[in-house]
Amino acid sequence: MAASKPEYLINDSKYSFLKELGLQETNLGVFDGTWKGSGKVVQSICPSNGKVIAEVKQGDVSDYESCVQSSTSAWNVWADLPAPKRGEIVRQIGDALRSKLIPLGKLVSIEMGKILPEGIGEVQEYVDICDYAVGLSRTLAGAIYPSERPGHVLLEKWNPLGLIGVISAFNFPIAVYGWNSAVAMVCGDTILWKGAETTPLVSVATTKIVANVLQNNGLPGAVAALCCGGADIGKAMAADKRIKLLSFTGSTHVGQQVGVDVQKRFGKHLLELGGNNAIIVADDADLNMVVQATLFACVGTAGQRCTSTRRLIFHENVYNEVLGRLTQAYKQVVNRIGDALDDSTLIGPLHSKQSLEKYKETVAEIQKQGGKIEFGGKVLERPGYFVEPTIVTGLKHNNPLVHNECFAPIVYVLKAESVPEAISCNNEVPQGLSSSIFTQNIGNIFEWIGPKGSDCGIVNVNIPTSGAEIGGAFGGEKATGGGRESGSDAWKQYMRRSTITINHSKDLPLAQGIKFE
Repeated sequence: MAASKPEYLINDSKYSFLKELGLQETNLGVFDGTWKGSGKVVQSICPSNGKVIAEVKQGDVSDYESCVQSSTSAWNVWADLPAPKRGEIVRQIGDALRSKLIPLGKLVSIEMGKILPEGIGEVQEYVDICDYAVGLSRTLAGAIYPSERPGHVLLEKWNPLGLIGVISAFNFPIAVYGWNSAVAMVCGDTILWKGAETTPLVSVATTKIVANVLQNNGLPGAVAALCCGGADIGKAMAADKRIKLLSFTGSTHVGQQVGVDVQKRFGKHLLELGGNNAIIVADDADLNMVVQATLFACVGTAGQRCTSTRRLIFHENVYNEVLGRLTQAYKQVVNRIGDALDDSTLIGPLHSKQSLEKYKETVAEIQKQGGKIEFGGKVLERPGYFVEPTIVTGLKHNNPLVHNECFAPIVYVLKAESVPEAISCNNEVPQGLSSSIFTQNIGNIFEWIGPKGSDCGIVNVNIPTSGAEIGGAFGGEKATGGGRESGSDAWKQYMRRSTITINHSKDLPLAQGIKFE
């Protein structure tokens, strides 16, 4: 007997905003200029209640091939546009996103699980990077260098790469695509996006907004193609020579294989992988600021940001006080765990049942190894994937559990005798994404940001590990992958550099004064 069809949340009046975004009960998950889908049908599950929101028909390998061909063809049109004209299209995309800010932010909340202010904030981040990219489109700078040869000019010029692949993760189902696509588009690249398999509705709704802008301007929709799918699509992207740069956000384990596969074909890759982020609290820190900052960094997004704080390294002189105050703060916010769309919620659910099981396994292993649960450690008995944020003490800084990132609201509290010892502890993990120190001592600050300080890509002082601004380059070192997205000079990754020498004389002198006569 066939299983009965679930009642989709999209038909509930509470979720009417879904239809504002052009979503239906069943959606096509491939866009190559037209909407299609030949792969399996997947259900999008709301982590706040475990119910089906709607479903998406994914792409298969033939759909992927169609996307690559269409986007490669679209590049011939897109690359011919002057960069400021491309910037104008990205400006319109930013405005289109603004007009859907609330419904799209709500979709992020119900499909990913982050609370509504964060869901809206994620869409705003895409809007902001569009604004940034518009300015960038008029400032993509080359260079002129002095030539040692008379009658010669030495130039440096940047040109677009071509087709860019973007594989994004569930925890930021729209912002990471925005970072990559807005900047890559003004650089003259076209995009093929594979979002997370568990957040297909965000991918479809976002692509509809972008495609509408492109088509209204008489441009090929495949400038921004989409192929929802599973591991087979990701593997195809990694192996495809036509994809000049592959930006991958996800686990270190998978990202390492992606990097190897791309390197095998001499492609370019941009890897944003795992983090194991620490906050150091010196004995002269403002403890009121520490508790406030640490609380959000540890429990915000239910610990599912790549920049969430996983380790707290307290100076022994303030260890007991900060631990006590932080535990009290946890007790206050635990009563505000709930549905991601509810205004009173501060902590939403974990994203999936798989995430829930990983949390349970990690808590059990902590207890098995003698760790002490100072607070939390429980799964909440209610619909959805809710857990208590958890504080752990009693494990050594070099314990494999402490070195391993569990993508959940679990933080390990460690003790250090000095700031140099704490810095060493910060640096000993394989990952190198984000890090913070709280101190009022100028010497501590410059030690922290100096050559023997934090080895992470993001190094903060008196702010938490999470919450990066778009103007700076985002990314990390070591097992975090080494990639950079968003601001600063991250745009250079989406272009190829040409060193150009022009001889405008009648002679042919050689460099270094070499004579060949």
